[in-house]
Amino acid sequence: MRLRFLGSNSEQGTCPAVYETDRGTIAVQGKIVTDPTALGEAVNLAPDEVLVEIPRDLLSFFPRG
Repeated sequence: MRLRFLGSNSEQGTCPAVYETDRGTIAVQGKIVTDPTALGEAVNLAPDEVLVEIPRDLLSFFPRG
């Protein structure tokens, strides 16, 4: 998979960030959610998936489809 950086709300260019992949998907960089209560509220979270927390203002970097 190849990533193309779309943007970040960090002045240092580090976490959190949004990327577009060469597979037509979006990848996000953020803090992994580890809170057991939150994970228990996730719907259909597969064993190979994680929840990632990002600030709301990062959504402005998501491409409009």
